[in-house]
Amino acid sequence: MAAPRPAALGLFVDRLDQLLSRGAGEPEVLASGSAWLAELIASDDWLPEPWTRPGERYRQYPLHVDPAGRFSVVSFVWGPGQATPIHDHLTWGLIGVLRGAEFSQGFHFAGRHAMVPSGAPVRLERGQVDAVSPNIGDVHQVRNAFDDRVSISIHAYGADIGRVERATYSEDGTPTPFVSGYSQIP
Repeated sequence: MAAPRPAALGLFVDRLDQLLSRGAGEPEVLASGSAWLAELIASDDWLPEPWTRPGERYRQYPLHVDPAGRFSVVSFVWGPGQATPIHDHLTWGLIGVLRGAEFSQGFHFAGRHAMVPSGAPVRLERGQVDAVSPNIGDVHQVRNAFDDRVSISIHAYGADIGRVERATYSEDGTPTPFVSGYSQIP
């Protein structure tokens, strides 16, 4: 099944494409992209139902992957209580909550064999946007804020995130390489 291209998503993708085509730096991409993502998630009537389905694990459905690999946009679908491992992105990313809520706990290395939380977890509510990047904080763990319902967030990344070799981390900081890939529409 082809990824959806409703008008609201198309506008967001076109704006990011134009911004990246003119060579904008990361601070401008994060600032402008955050505002545009907030506009996109302000309405919850554009994401087709197949891209909202949870699974046994959280799902990452591709909504748009730039042919040149400069950026990607995905819907993250969190089943009740689902969470990621501690992981990195190795590129800038924007996260906007479309439905429900999620917790994001940042982490940093505290010595050679210690991964520790960076402050308290941040609860992102519907309509809120957050950012990650190696320059502002890239390692975190995310979980659905609800144990009884689905939450959905829309993410934009500065690469084809489904193909980037990244890492998950144990609490002692040991990395395990992984490539997330994308979920298929069931």
